Amino acid sequence: MEKKLVKIPLATLDFYKYEKDGLIIYEFDATECQPPEPMVNTMNALKMIKSKNERVVGTFFHEPSPLYNRISEFFSYDAKELENGDFEITFMLK
Repeated sequence: MEKKLVKIPLATLDFYKYEKDGLIIYEFDATECQPPEPMVNTMNALKMIKSKNERVVGTFFHEPSPLYNRISEFFSYDAKELENGDFEITFMLK
């Protein structure tokens, strides 16, 4: 699996695109950011998702609960707490 650096319009973090198990993944790490940067970057990345086989995967230093209400109309998510206490959140179209 080769991860390619991609430009997400208006994003301030590095995003990587790759394929895994037939899915197209846009991945980023927001663990070093302070609010509202993680939410802003996530919202910009979600604009890239056009089909149900695309995902945005973000790593956060805490669970981004306020973000969930903002995206709930069109997106669902799967949150997983990592061993180091960070959270990996996978966002997808409903």
